[in-house]
Amino acid sequence: MDFSSVDQQIAELVSRIDTPAELAPGEKLYTGVDLGTAYIVVVVVNADLEPVACALEFAQVVRDGLVVDYTGATNIVRRLVRQIEEKLGRELDTAAIAVPPGTRERECATHRHVVEGAGLSVTSILDEPTAANAVLHIENGVIVDIGGGTTGLSVLEDGKVVYVADEPTGGTHLSLVLAGNYGISFDEAEKIKKTPCRQKEIFPVVKPVLEKMASIIKKHIQGRDVPAIYLVGGTCCLKDMENVIAKETGLPVCKPANPFLVTPLGIALSCASQADKS
Repeated sequence: MDFSSVDQQIAELVSRIDTPAELAPGEKLYTGVDLGTAYIVVVVVNADLEPVACALEFAQVVRDGLVVDYTGATNIVRRLVRQIEEKLGRELDTAAIAVPPGTRERECATHRHVVEGAGLSVTSILDEPTAANAVLHIENGVIVDIGGGTTGLSVLEDGKVVYVADEPTGGTHLSLVLAGNYGISFDEAEKIKKTPCRQKEIFPVVKPVLEKMASIIKKHIQGRDVPAIYLVGGTCCLKDMENVIAKETGLPVCKPANPFLVTPLGIALSCASQADKS
């Protein structure tokens, strides 16, 4: 698959972290909030589905898709929303959110309450891989979102989600393995994992965890006619990890140049799409 247009969208979104777009008077804005295990990300797009602003913060308030620090999560979302509002000179009012596939209604409600506690009205709740498809536009295949805590996937046939699944194992588990192997703190391991020049060095250390992620994917797509796997999520930024997934599953594996912000952008795009339907 040619990801050039996706890569262009994500590159523009990255540029909006430091420099928000200039707004026309009365321009409608739509917000996506991604409560991740490692990062909380807030993305804003306009009615033309163009990235307008983005803010993010490293956080340990969500574990395996569950909010474990409600107050901390609410405070971070509120802080990120205020940062964007101050830069744009506009108030944000509505947002879409996303959760790992298969998240129970009670946990979905907690995610909603966090975002509402930050002053936003939640218009829709999506599963994360489905949100990512608002950017990727996959008709047939499986979108796998590997974040900090879980490996989640959505199988699509003719553009419709026919199966979803989610299991614990994500970037946090990579960091824990690195911390144990090197005898360092979790925070130091996180830094090493994200340092491009050290990724070749750490790859053999974390390969068993990557193989576990591949086994999760393989188990859930077994017996299904899946032509390809599409990877998103921060953990997929690890160089060459897609080769492990391809070897274990026997399927072509594709990923954008920057998989990290695909889902957050898709959540914001879904907010805009939901507004158009209402």
